[in-house]
Amino acid sequence: MTKVIFIRHGQTEWNMNGRYQGQSDVQLTVAGKEQAAKLAEHFPVKEIDAVYASDLNRAMVTAEAVAGRFGLSVQAEPAFREISFGEWEGLTYEQIVAKWPEAMGNFLQHPDILEIPGGETFPAVQKRAVARLEELVAKHEGQTIAIVAHGAVLRTLLTAALHMPLQYLWSIRQFNTAVNIVRYDAGASPTVELLNSTSHLGSEQPQGLI
Repeated sequence: MTKVIFIRHGQTEWNMNGRYQGQSDVQLTVAGKEQAAKLAEHFPVKEIDAVYASDLNRAMVTAEAVAGRFGLSVQAEPAFREISFGEWEGLTYEQIVAKWPEAMGNFLQHPDILEIPGGETFPAVQKRAVARLEELVAKHEGQTIAIVAHGAVLRTLLTAALHMPLQYLWSIRQFNTAVNIVRYDAGASPTVELLNSTSHLGSEQPQGLI
């Protein structure tokens, strides 16, 4: 058995402005760093054996807060980077709809067939992320690890765990510093134990849906 704690990064300025970040290396806001600190202080398990993160700054800084709590270092993993939004990066929903209305319709209703101009597809993101996850699950048999990543890539990992078609990935919410826990047993289907938990934030209103 391997238990994986999947975590979304803290709030960024582009989260607040509704801009699609993708692989743009946007920094955490002061509030985002505070969210990461609260997560570390109120972490849902008592011990973890390793911390991995997307190599983008917002994920690495969030992961470093968690890793510091347990005296661990963060191991950067490009496979867990956010989906590349190509020409959409830095734009708002309204700006994207104005120029690519059909593509944005697919983004919301059929992400499984979406083609982002100059970007990645969701099946490609899921393939790279799941492949690396499977390696880490095998490496950490009998242990608990944390993986800090991004809203879209985490949804592809969670839909895989839930045996959900990628078409429905937006049915899963992922707030900033949301915690998800999945147990992987050899020869059995994954067991999702926690989904999109932000209890560590107390009464703070979750933000950052994309």
